[in-house]
Parts: sequence; structure tokens; C-alpha cells
Amino acid sequence: MERMQRTSHFPAAARRWLVPGLLAAVAVAGCSSAPPVATKPATPSLAGASAAPADEIEHKQKFARWVAEFRASAGAAGIDEATLQSAFDDVRFVPRVIVADRAQPEFTRTVWAYLDSAVSAQRVARGQDKLRQLRPGVDAITAPYGVPTEIIVAIWGMESNYGSNVGDIPTIDALATLGFEGRREAWARGQLLAALKILQNRDIPRAQMIGSWAGAMGQTQFLPSNFLAYAVDADGDGRRDIWGSVPDVMASTANFLARSGWQAGQPWGQEVRLPPGFDYARADDVRQPASQWASEGVQSMDGAPLPALEGASILLPAGARGPAFLVGQNFRTILRYNNSTSYALAVGLLAQKLAGGPGVQTPWPRDLQALSSSQVRALQTALNARGFDTGTPDGTMGPATRRGVRQYQLSVGLPADGYPTLDLLQRLQ
Repeated sequence: MERMQRTSHFPAAARRWLVPGLLAAVAVAGCSSAPPVATKPATPSLAGASAAPADEIEHKQKFARWVAEFRASAGAAGIDEATLQSAFDDVRFVPRVIVADRAQPEFTRTVWAYLDSAVSAQRVARGQDKLRQLRPGVDAITAPYGVPTEIIVAIWGMESNYGSNVGDIPTIDALATLGFEGRREAWARGQLLAALKILQNRDIPRAQMIGSWAGAMGQTQFLPSNFLAYAVDADGDGRRDIWGSVPDVMASTANFLARSGWQAGQPWGQEVRLPPGFDYARADDVRQPASQWASEGVQSMDGAPLPALEGASILLPAGARGPAFLVGQNFRTILRYNNSTSYALAVGLLAQKLAGGPGVQTPWPRDLQALSSSQVRALQTALNARGFDTGTPDGTMGPATRRGVRQYQLSVGLPADGYPTLDLLQRLQ
């Protein structure tokens, strides 16, 4: 694999600063330069459930056969024998990976409950402290990418609490487990092959390649394929280390965003006031210049001119009764990192507060409760029955379901904000 270009990306001043400054601050950032070796889980029974010895033996044999088959295919794809031995000689099936993968929480969280935790006062204070410690060096690293330092630090805070929690599951074990289980085998096999390429490239030893149950790794939780595509060796040590090198973490995350469409000099968005009589059906889907929204009466909270955003849309994360946000391309770029509106909003708001800006000023409709997945499924079923197509009921609020909700709301004279509520479900039933 062709290695990423090294610190020649960065100004000489930044390179001089890296070794005495940010590298010394790795320990301060909550993660040593060599992450702790993960403890291997005990050899499991079937998916974590109790099983008879014969069943357990059969399960081990099936897992071993799957690993042997994958190992052969990886060798044919160019992975050397030393890497295959390192990766698979002690590979383990991890039951809690399957438990996590199959978990479908019955109740979802409202966006305000999510933000209460994600943008807590404690997280803001800790992030501001990290910025005070690391700012000169981090600014030098992120500047070539055009991504504000606060955005990078916000993602760092969201993904690993500023490097203090990178996960504890060996990535090879997690991905082998998911591949063997089979629900997402093709995806897991692709990520596992990418992980082997990382090992072969000697960016990180197998024992230190740890992360989440789903295979996301390091202080900003890159999947192996994203690591190969976007990781950067910013400290010049010949390795791209998103586990223990804060320079590499910052540069890699900035590189991901820059190459995913980040527009330098533009904000992610901002909270706005909507004019009386605003057509809520135009939220989310309509994209137009911010100047056009301004001409229609959309205003910033402080009365200042709206930012010069092309392709801006109105976001109503809590429906017509909650705050409204004007968001642009950079908000959609954050969605490339994690395709969750709540996540992208949390990153933007956390970055805003890290910079000393305000939080959300419009009250959230905290009297509304989140629908459970079974209630969303019932909502989808009821909408389908009335001719408002939401696709196959699956208990998840996606674009098709929001469109169906909007169409129903329009048909009965309700604000067409696409937001599901218990009252709406009861009307349908």
C-alpha cells in the first residue's frame, strides 16, 4: 500500500513544534503514546449464551474454518504471512460484539436529551482546557486543511472524550466476529482486509489496534477503510497512529473532513428565527442561498446578517415547536463522519461553545416524549395503510417516514414539520 505523504504537508514552524509540544502533550490528552494492550476475552460460547459443551466445540470449529477461509483469501489479496500470523494465530470470537450488533434499543432519545449529554458543561469545560493546552500546535496542524480547530476538537470529544476512551476490543477480533456471524459479512470482510493492510504497513501493532465493537478505531474512531484513505502521519515518526499520537489524530480527522467536502471559511450553520407563517414543509429538503432565506424573513438570533452559505437548508430537529437552524455544506460534511443529525448538530454546537459562543437559545419542547421503535413501526404501518408510503415498517425514522408524516400532516391541516409525536400516532390509530 502506498503510504500517506509525511509532514511535508505542514509548515516548518508546525513541524518544529510537533516534537517538543504536542507529542509531549499526548499524556495530558489522556492517551499514552503506546495504548494499553487489550485483554483478550475468554473463548466464548454461542453468541454469549450458555451452550452445551458439544455446541461450544462445534461453534469454535465453525469459527476456525471461517477464519482459515478468510486468511487464505487475504493471502491471495497480497497480505504477507507474517501479518496473517500476527492477526489470526490468536484470534478470538467476541460474544459482546454480536450482542451489541443485534441490540435494537426499544426507546430512542430525543435530540435535546442527546445534546444534554453530548454538549454537557463538563465536556465543554474539558474541551476548552484541552484547547488551552494544545492550541498553537493544533492550529498549525489543522490550518492546511481549512477546518477550524474547534470542529476537530469537538469530534475528538464526541468520539473518545478527548482521547480518554478509545475502546477496548481488538479490532481484528471484532471484525472477524462480525464477519463470521454473517449479518454484515461482506462489509466486515472488507473492513477486516483493510485492518490487515494497516498491520502490514506497521502503523500499529495488532495488540494496540483496539476500538469499538463495530471496528471503529482510535481517538476519533476511524473504520479501517477510512484509516487507509485519510489517516496522516503528522508527527513524522513513519507511522499513522490515531491511538497514541495527538498530531496524527488531529491531522487525520481534518484530512477526512477536508476531503469529504469541507468548505474553508464557512460555518457549519447557526440557530435562526423563522418568520410567522413559515412553511415547515420546506425544511430539510429545500436548499437555496442564505440570502434567499433572509429575503423570506429568516433571521439570525442576534440580528446580524446570515452567513453567505450556498445550498443552505432549514433544520428542525425537534419539529415546529423547537429550535430552527440554518445549515450548509459543512453540516452535511459532518454527516459524512457520522450520518446522524443529532451527532452533526452536537459537533457544531460543541465547537461553537468551545469557541466561547452561545448554546441553543430557543427552548426545546421537553414535554414531548420520544417514540419507541415499536411505536415508530406502528406509525409507519398506519401511514402506509392511509396511502402515505413510508416503505417497509422498520421502527426507524428515515427520510421516507418523515415524508410520509409530512404528507399526512398536510392532509389534516397540521404544521408539516415531519416530526413524529405520540399525539400524531394516536390520531393515526
